[in-house]
Amino acid sequence: MASTETQPRFGQSVKGLLSDKVGSCSGDVIAMTRQVLKGSRSQELLGQAARNMVIQEDAILHSEDSLRKMSIITTHLQYQQEAIQKNVEHSKNLQDQLRHLLK
Repeated sequence: MASTETQPRFGQSVKGLLSDKVGSCSGDVIAMTRQVLKGSRSQELLGQAARNMVIQEDAILHSEDSLRKMSIITTHLQYQQEAIQKNVEHSKNLQDQLRHLLK
């Protein structure tokens, strides 16, 4: 009878140990899952940051191109302004000459 009494205790202790091990493994699996999710989220954030950076780079390149075009337009407008000023001066001279002729 002594051996039958020890078997339930042994079985219970094995069950207890097994239950503890299962609980420990479950905790480890949960911790590992959390870590994987953190890593996945980090990858997601890095990917989003890379996409944002590409978008910003495109915007910067577009802005640079626009500034270059505006610089060219400004130069052309300056040439046109100078030409208009010369024409105004010439028209003043012509007006003066016409006044002298009409006197």
